[in-house]
Parts: sequence; structure tokens; C-alpha cells
Amino acid sequence: MSTAAKVDATEEQARQLVEESREVTWTKPSFAKEMFLGRYRVDLIHPFPKPSAEDTARTEAYLARLRAYCETLDGSVIEEQGRIPEHFVRGLAELGCFGLKIPEEYGGQGLSQVGYNKALMLVGSVHASLGALLSAHQSIGVPEPLKLAGTPEQKQRFLPRCARGAISAFLLTEPDVGSDPARIASTATPTADGAAYELNGVKLWTTNGVVAELLVVMARVPKGDGHRGGISAFVVEADSEGITVERRNAFMGLRGLENGVTRMYNVRVPRENLIGREGDGLKIALTTLNAGRLAIPALCTAAAKWSVKIAREWSTARVQWGRPVGEHAAVGAKVSFIAATTYALEAVLDLSATMADENRNDIRIEAALAKLWASEMGCRIADELVQIRGGRGYETAASLRARGERAVGAEQLVRDLRINRIFEGSSEIMRLLVAREMADAHMAAAGALVDKNAEFKEKAKAAAGAGGFYAKWFPQLAVGPGTAPAGFADFGPLARHMRFVERMARKQARALMYGMARWQAKLEYRQVFLGRLVDIGAELFAMSAACVRAQAERADGTAEGEAAAQLADVFCRQARIRVRQLFDSLWENTDDEDVRLARNLFDGRYRWVEQGALDPSEGTGPWIAEWQMGPSTEENLLRPWLRVGASH
Repeated sequence: MSTAAKVDATEEQARQLVEESREVTWTKPSFAKEMFLGRYRVDLIHPFPKPSAEDTARTEAYLARLRAYCETLDGSVIEEQGRIPEHFVRGLAELGCFGLKIPEEYGGQGLSQVGYNKALMLVGSVHASLGALLSAHQSIGVPEPLKLAGTPEQKQRFLPRCARGAISAFLLTEPDVGSDPARIASTATPTADGAAYELNGVKLWTTNGVVAELLVVMARVPKGDGHRGGISAFVVEADSEGITVERRNAFMGLRGLENGVTRMYNVRVPRENLIGREGDGLKIALTTLNAGRLAIPALCTAAAKWSVKIAREWSTARVQWGRPVGEHAAVGAKVSFIAATTYALEAVLDLSATMADENRNDIRIEAALAKLWASEMGCRIADELVQIRGGRGYETAASLRARGERAVGAEQLVRDLRINRIFEGSSEIMRLLVAREMADAHMAAAGALVDKNAEFKEKAKAAAGAGGFYAKWFPQLAVGPGTAPAGFADFGPLARHMRFVERMARKQARALMYGMARWQAKLEYRQVFLGRLVDIGAELFAMSAACVRAQAERADGTAEGEAAAQLADVFCRQARIRVRQLFDSLWENTDDEDVRLARNLFDGRYRWVEQGALDPSEGTGPWIAEWQMGPSTEENLLRPWLRVGASH
């Protein structure tokens, strides 16, 4: 008998689950963590880290083969048909694109994170859907969780298949569960003989789910005798009995994205397919995303690089009022923003990726900042490119081609990039995630003081411990190398920007302290305040990456090095303006008024504002479709492109 699929969880329970799943220890240094504490540890990123000569040579040799193949692909076919042609996928599989980061011992290419990013950039340049296909398979699909937490037997069984082209998908989200995993309703019930689990549930937005051969499924195991229980991760064969792909979803962009709705009904999964322990599913997912999130900055950087090229060529070819449009200041400013920001995007990407490869630093915050900042800046760049192109920017590439003009898909870029502010944690969720990591040292020192549920004795004890921490830490925020005129002299013309970053790092650390003192336990509800602090940190991280990279290139003494310093300088000047605006808005804003207005709106006080317009969506269906456990009544839309797995 089917049951309603709904799990209720209080705010406290949801918070506790996430807290238990996050990594709580810091065994390695973190540049971003130190920066948020007001300690600007440039030594952790300077000199700009570089891959070894051997790794670079291997990567370049592979990229040369990949580039040659990608140049034969026509991305407009994906846009027109709304699907990726099967022969595109087969060609990528033959080149080993589905095993870019899988070790060579399992049949993969064994590329570094840096090499993986560069490969994604090339493939994503053909069409963003191809980049999403590969990144969903490798960044969050079967390969990465198994590399992190899989047994030797699991790696031997599944990684060679993935490397040969067995596409994988990640199934976490449900129709009424997004960023709140405590409400996951899908279940994995142990069988009576203990040899397997039975999966039941429905998963939404299963990227690659329509064409996958292997799935990573998150489901709740009930606690019981011999079972730890909790949200757990499983490797599941996509064509297992009881699995039905009921829908292929369509979106504003990524027209070739194979994203669907997958139902599981009494799906038997061998016990050997459990990844890690019961209850470790969410922890595995969060750890996987630490490096997996870097796929999005890679795709954003590729899009930005193309935008620079189009902006440059168009702005010199198009003449208005007697001059190329690029010579008009209003357009020139936009071109400058695109070029300078693109340089910083690549600096952030390469810095984060190389640190991930070196494994010397904990990059959980850096990866989150890179994803947040790159996705936001990528959208701004795309929007500015459309504006530079004018009416042609709003016109589709197909329409331009049909009337004999160059098929520049600027409007497609806007549509394709927009999802990156939602993928793998929305910008709002990313800010909260980083804010929690940012406040980690404070929570360790004074957690009970900002815990609304803590008792008086706990608060008194925390106050005593916090006194010692802050007595030592807070005075260090008064002065630093950023206040010395000769500070960071080895950065030459970029030293002034490094001094600025150091000063602002201390300033944002003080701002967080003031916020804790002002709002105490209510600080967690000041999400916009915390978000601004995170955005400040993201800008400071980008400025640091741009300056350190430019200094390394400048030290080489090449013409490109001087050009890099110019790009970094202009980027930092632009970023300084944004940082100052963010600081101003920390204390001068409409946050409280916005909350009151929103509540009044929800109470119906302003319904008259809505009058005078029609709502075509009225009556078309509920906001969230109800679903129940049970067998599917729909046609199975699963259509794996490649069948490289063993029979089962």
C-alpha cells in the first residue's frame, strides 16, 4: 500500500542534520578561513602555485586531442534539436572524457583538477549542455563519491565502466525537498536477510538521469537492530527493476540537458553498493562538492573568455556616430569590465584548482567562494555582452545566421549561464554555507553565547572561554601590513591593492564581531548581513588571486606579464568600488524594512498592487506536485546513450 511521501522536520532538526554532516575539523591551513578571521596569509597562495612541468605536458597533450575533436562539433545542432546527438557522446567517450579525473589504474585519464577544468572549458565552449553532461557525471556523479569514500571493490567494479562512458547521475533533490535534506522522504529499507536494501521514492531534477547507466541515490535508512540509519548513499544500476524515468524536464537554457524525474519502487540494491556507512550520505555529498563545485567556475570562465573575444571583435567592427562602438566610453566601460573580470575569473579558478591538486590546504571555503563569485560574475558578463551587441545581442544565433550574419549566441549565453547561480547550491545557500564556515572559530570560542537554546550555565562558561579568545584576537585586527606604505612591496604596482585587501580583511572580521555583539543568537537570521560579508570575502579572494597570478606572470618578464598586471590593476580598481559599497550597506540598508514589507505582503496587505494584470499560470496545477510511494504508471523514458556495463 502506498503512503504519502512527506517528512516533516523542524528548523532545529534541519540545522542539526547539516551541522552533523559538515566537516568540523581543520587539519590543514585555509587561506579563506584565515582571511575571514582578519589574518591575511598571503604565504598560503604566493607565489602563485603551478602544476608540475610533467603534469602540464600531459594535460596539454590531451587537450590538443580534445580541441581537435571539439572543433568538429556544431553546438547549434544541440540548440536546435534540444538534445545532444548520440555520436557527440560516443566521440567524447572514445577520447576518455567520462574518465577525466579517474585514475589511470581504473582506465581513466588521471588528469589533475587543473586539467579537468581546462577540458570542461573546451567542451563547454561547444555547448553548455556538454559541459553540464560531463561535470554532472564526474563532479557529483559516481566517480567522485567513490574516489572519496568507495571501497576498493566498488572502485574496481564501477570506475572502469564510468571511464569508458557509462554515464552517471546524482539523485538527491525531491519534488518538495531542495536545500533542506532533513526532509528527504526516499527510503532505503534493509531486506530481512540483510543482503540488500529496497529503495522507494521520487527524485526531481536528476541531471543526466534520462541517459544514465549508473546513479548515486540518497535515501533514508530507518534505524533498527544492526542499522545505524540516516541519509545514505548508494550506487544503483539505472535500469534496475522498479526504476522509471517519468519525465524529461525542459529549461530556459541548457537545451540539451538530460534532466528528469525518476521514480523508484521496491528497487533492490545489494548491500555492497552502499557508499561509506549508513548515515554518511549527506557528509559524502558535501565533501564531494568541495572540489566538484569548481566545475561551475570552469564553465563560467570559458563563457567569459568567449565574451571577451566577441566584445573585442564586435566593438571594433561596428561603427556608430563615426567611430567604432568600442571607442564610445559607455561601451568601453563594459568591455573593460568583461576583460578584467575574465582575467580574475581564470585566476580564481586556477588558484583554487591547483590548491586542490596540491592537497596542502583545506579549500572548502575557497571552492564555495569560487562557485558563488564566478556564477554571479558570469551572469553579469553575459548581460553586458548582450547590451554591447544591442538588438543583435537579443536575437538568436539561428535568426542571425538565417539572414546572413555571424551567428553569435549572446542571448543563449544569458540563458545557459543563469542556472549556475542555482546549480550545486544557490547563491543564497552558498552565502549561508560560507557564513557558517566563516564563523567556525567564533562558534568554537563562544558558541553557547549565540545559541538560543543554551542554558544560563552554558552561556556563563562560554563567556569565560570567549573572553580569552577575543582578548587575544581582537587587538590583532587594529593594524597590519596593509597600513604600512611599504607593505607588499614585492608586488610592485599591485602592492596598493594587496594592502587594501589586507585592511579590508581585518575590517570585515571586525564587522562580524560587531554583528555578533549586536544580534547575538539572532545573528543567524541576519542572512542579508552575513551574505554581504561573504560577498566582501569573495571579492577579496578574487583580488588576491588576480594580483598573485599577475605578479607571477610579471616576474617572468614577458609582454604578457605586463599586460596581466594591467588587467589585474583595473579589475582590482573595479572590485574596490564593489567592496566599499558592500561595507556601506552592512549598516545602512533597508533589511528590517524589507522583512516587515515582505511579511505584510504575505499577509495580503498589498494585494491591490497585483491588480491590473493577468496570471496565465492560475489553475494550471499546484505549486508543488503531490507524490506518493508506489509503482509508476508512466512510460519509462530512460535511454542510455552508451551501454558499457556488465549484466546484472
